[in-house]
Amino acid sequence: MTADQGAPARAPLTAPAPVVKCLVWDLDDTLWDGVVLENDDPEPFPEALETLSALDKRGILHAAASRSEHTAVTRHLTERGLDDWFCAVQVGWGAKSGALRRIAETLNIGLDTLAFVDNDPAERAEVEAALPMVRCYRADEVGRLPDRAEFQPAQVTEEGSRRRALYRTEWRRREAEEEFGEDRQAFLASLDLVMRLRPATEDDLSRASELTVRTHQLNSTGLTYDADELRELSASPGHQVRVARLSDRFGDYGIIGLAVTELTPGDSILRLMLMSCRVASRGVGGVLLNHLVKEALAEGRRPVAHFVPTDVNRNMLVTLRFAGYRPVATEEGHMVLAVDQDRPAPEHHSHTRVITGAE
Repeated sequence: MTADQGAPARAPLTAPAPVVKCLVWDLDDTLWDGVVLENDDPEPFPEALETLSALDKRGILHAAASRSEHTAVTRHLTERGLDDWFCAVQVGWGAKSGALRRIAETLNIGLDTLAFVDNDPAERAEVEAALPMVRCYRADEVGRLPDRAEFQPAQVTEEGSRRRALYRTEWRRREAEEEFGEDRQAFLASLDLVMRLRPATEDDLSRASELTVRTHQLNSTGLTYDADELRELSASPGHQVRVARLSDRFGDYGIIGLAVTELTPGDSILRLMLMSCRVASRGVGGVLLNHLVKEALAEGRRPVAHFVPTDVNRNMLVTLRFAGYRPVATEEGHMVLAVDQDRPAPEHHSHTRVITGAE
C-alpha cells in the first residue's frame, strides 16, 4: 500500500485563538497597590496573587513588562517573594509592545499566545494597535481571568504544571550560552543533549495531546489528537505513536516531541510530527526526523511525510527538506513528501545523542 492508498488524511480544523501560554503583567497599580518609585513598599493585590497561583497550576507562564527603573523593580519583586513567579521580566521606559515582543522571543512562543494586563488604558491601546494578536485586559479584571476560556487549557498535565520550573531552568541555560558568545556550536556541544524516543505510554497521552494543541511553529500538519485518539492509534498494529524526551546537563526539558506514523508494507508515513517551541533552537527537530528516516530505510520502507502549510510552520517544512524529504504529490489540501530510498540525504552531524526504547 502506498501513501496515496493509506488512510485518508484528517483535515485540520479551523481553530479559535490559541489558549494563552503567558500572561504579561504591568506591575505598578496592576500587580501591586502603588508605584515602586513613589512608594517604598507597595503590597500585591490579593486577587493578583490568587490569579498568579491559579494560572501557574495550569501551566500558564507569567512575565512582567513595567515602565520603571529595573533595579528598583527587581529588588521589590525579590523582597516581596514574587520574583520566582516570573519567567521573563522587561523593565524600562520604552513601548510596552516592544517589551512584549522581547518576552515572546525570550520564551520562544508566538505573540498570539500572549495576554497582557495593565491598569493604564493608553498602554493597552498602544499594545492593541501594535500587536493586535495579543489579548489585553484591564487591571480590575485580574481576579476573573482564570474563569475565562482562553486561560483554561484542555488538559492540565503534571508536566504542564511544572512549566514555570522548566522555563526558569532555561534561564540558566541562556546565561551559560552567553558565556560562549558567538560560538553556538561549542555551546550546543557543552550541553550533553540526550533525546529519548519511545512508544507513548498511558501516562504520556495527556501530555502528547497537549502538545498537539499548544505547538504551532514546529507542527507538520496542524492536526490535534485527544488522549483517546492517541490511545487507539497506539494500540493499532498499523501505527506508531512515539514521544521524545530531552535532557541536558542542566536538567530535563520533559516531553518535547511527538511522532504519529502509519506503517504500510512499503511506506512509513509520518502523519504528524511536532516539536515544542521551547527546544526549536536546539535543532532537535532535525535529529528526530533523521532518526525516523534511518529507521524506515532500515526496515525497507520509504519515508513519507504529510505537510499542511500554515502561517507559522514554515520552519517545519525547511526541517523536512534538510532531512531529505522532497515533494512528490499534493492531495486533499496537504503536501506529500518522500525520501528517495536510493539517494537519502547525507546524515548531518548532531550534538544530540538519541536513545530509543529498545536500548
